[in-house]
Amino acid sequence: MTTSPTSSPTASSARRAARRGRRRHRRSAAALAVLAALAACAGPPRNGSGTPFDLSAATPRPKGDIDSFTWALYAEPPTLDYTVAFDYPQNMVLSNVCESLLRWTPELTTAPGLARRTTHPDPTTWVYDLRAGVRFHSGGTMGADDVVYSLERQRDPDNAAAWAQVFQNVTSVRRTGPLQVTVRLKKPDSQFPQYMASAAGVVASKAGVEAAGKDYGTSGGLACTGPFELGTWHKGQSIELDRFDGYWGRRAKSGKVVFRFLPDASARTNALLSGEADGGYLIPTESYDRLRGSGVGKLYFGEGLSTVNVAVTNLRGALGDLRVRRALSLALDRSGFVQVGLGGAGTPTGSPTTRATWAGAPERTRKRAFAGLRPGRPDIARAKALVKKAGATGRTLTVATSSIGQDVSLLATAVQDAGTRIGLDIRLKSIAPNAFTALFTDPGARKGIDMFPLTYYGSITDPLDVLTNFRSGAYLNFAGHRDPAYDRLVDRATALDDPRERLAVEARLQRRAARQLPWIPVAEWPTAVFLNDRITGAPTSISYMYHPWAADVGAAR
Repeated sequence: MTTSPTSSPTASSARRAARRGRRRHRRSAAALAVLAALAACAGPPRNGSGTPFDLSAATPRPKGDIDSFTWALYAEPPTLDYTVAFDYPQNMVLSNVCESLLRWTPELTTAPGLARRTTHPDPTTWVYDLRAGVRFHSGGTMGADDVVYSLERQRDPDNAAAWAQVFQNVTSVRRTGPLQVTVRLKKPDSQFPQYMASAAGVVASKAGVEAAGKDYGTSGGLACTGPFELGTWHKGQSIELDRFDGYWGRRAKSGKVVFRFLPDASARTNALLSGEADGGYLIPTESYDRLRGSGVGKLYFGEGLSTVNVAVTNLRGALGDLRVRRALSLALDRSGFVQVGLGGAGTPTGSPTTRATWAGAPERTRKRAFAGLRPGRPDIARAKALVKKAGATGRTLTVATSSIGQDVSLLATAVQDAGTRIGLDIRLKSIAPNAFTALFTDPGARKGIDMFPLTYYGSITDPLDVLTNFRSGAYLNFAGHRDPAYDRLVDRATALDDPRERLAVEARLQRRAARQLPWIPVAEWPTAVFLNDRITGAPTSISYMYHPWAADVGAAR
């Protein structure tokens, strides 16, 4: 399964980008000057970026309950139907209302959710024993029929579910008891059970969804089981969640959560500083310093499972020669980009996966996976020589860019700078915000574009979540990269239930992907969350995508 790509969390969609007009060239020149200055005076890096930042395991525990809190959200969800919850805004809200068979914890491990127990009697069978007495917001009690119905909605081709690929190996989902569901697969699939902790494994009331019909997810309730239920949705302004007093688990500390839609990065930051919003995830990188020194709250960083990359979209031109891709990778000033583009909160990397996804691997496997992937300073001479050997000196390459956030615009500028230094002609192309999403779904939209900035977050804590994207025909294999040996390794890793054996194969996949560069890895990017002095308890990790994080938020004093 591939997870949602995102070009910038400061966009009205996390997959959109734009930059317009002749101003592009003046802004690019200014940004190039900044990057050049950083490269000249950076000195020994701390965390590889030149700026220190610490990862917090958690925020302080609340001291009591609160009536409500307000959360800044950079975009309004188009729908809250769990089958299409494939981006930050939808999942950040939905994770508090709808629950899955399993649960992703703040520590990024998997725990029981609506299924109290999971068994695996043979390589192609998964059995889920459900909790008894779980109530739906819409009325009624959860049973096996609701689980079967919910998972079958993901499999139904008429629904165009975003999570359909998770179910590609599923042959049947059956009720095998009043509180038991059995899933049978065509072949062993180590990833399927892990995705049952994501929106792919959400359970909603069959009666509630059918009663809503085509309006499900856009009005009325969601017929789910979480600690909050959907309250009033003020279109274009906010979504309110109300505490569900019939919740089977631990009672939420806040009686209400109000998500305010603030697409403008400056307005969002000002709302956090003024107290108009009590907190928020996906903080604009350009606001880190203001929030750190505000005195009205605290900015935390946690594990994000997110990598910033340059996605290669065209192998028919100069980038079809691996030497050119390697040259660009060698010439990129990753530390300069991290310090400016990510506000200093990030780690330069040559790895397509984050270190956190390898937490379950033996130390020997981790060392093999990352051997030789720590990037050094830009090696312009070596990169220029590779371009010359490839006969690509003077060749033109086009990079899509965006003014949505400095993480995107400055990465495009960094690529332009690197290419210019090694003899390539790198041009930036502006794309309107409402058109940028098409780069991920429409090959026609990528015509004339060779690269674009791409931030990728993991939905499970397994390196294969990223690495499967580079197999032949994969959804995010934008340039059509093909390597039969790589495909065989993906199939082998997918079939291995034993995590140690699987991770050993994935280490081989990682090294192979890093050599072939279907994407050019740039940096690891942590999760950022700001909480004002009134509230605390929100997790610092990216678990907020599928964990009911708002239930843990309470009074700081």
